[in-house]
Amino acid sequence: MNSDVESQQGILDHLAVIMDGNGRWAQKRGLARSAGHRYGAEKLYDLCVMCIERRIKYVTVYAFSTENWRRPADEVEQLMDLFVYFFHKYKKEMEKEGIRMRVSGVKDGLSQRILDTITEAESVSKDRTTLQLILAFNYGGRREIVDSSKKIVAAVQSGELSLDDLDEEVFQNYLYLPDVPDPDLVIRPSGEQRMSNFLLWQSAYSELYFAKVLWPDFSAEILDQALADYTERDRRFGAL
Repeated sequence: MNSDVESQQGILDHLAVIMDGNGRWAQKRGLARSAGHRYGAEKLYDLCVMCIERRIKYVTVYAFSTENWRRPADEVEQLMDLFVYFFHKYKKEMEKEGIRMRVSGVKDGLSQRILDTITEAESVSKDRTTLQLILAFNYGGRREIVDSSKKIVAAVQSGELSLDDLDEEVFQNYLYLPDVPDPDLVIRPSGEQRMSNFLLWQSAYSELYFAKVLWPDFSAEILDQALADYTERDRRFGAL
């Protein structure tokens, strides 16, 4: 590991990444979009290794959004297959590296095969502590806020929660993964500069970095550039 990487170790706890540009990457090379998604899945494991080397404890990636259902049915099926492919291909590597795998999102519309894979992935890795890999899968930031609000309404109606006690900290307890800290840095490759309904509550004060590279070409050098840029930011969280 070079000195630049060593100097950046541990500078943040939680990195979030919008894995964007797989289809365009494939099309530029005359390949099917499915090939781009496959290369993108391979890059995800590379990202996990990069994060472990830099002592990052959490990485959340946008794997499949609630809006992705609008894509052609065959592409949706390919994206679903990739989740199963990724888990089974890298099962041993993730165990060796101490990677805990978690899924944040809704179960609506997911096949039993996907649900079984989620259950297995989370159960076999629950005691690992080196890195938490969180897949935002069938996830939408607005949907999460709505779902959390419904849980709060139910808690108030049952007497479990008093409306007078509701504040931002209490609200966060009703999110999908309330124990996961907010992301310090959100990286979006591909050149697009928007959040696309990703971690809307959690990223309220996250730093944003937009890389002009398609996700399958994401590299350790680009990550280090983002981390170096992050260290120059003055995170005031609304204060002077």
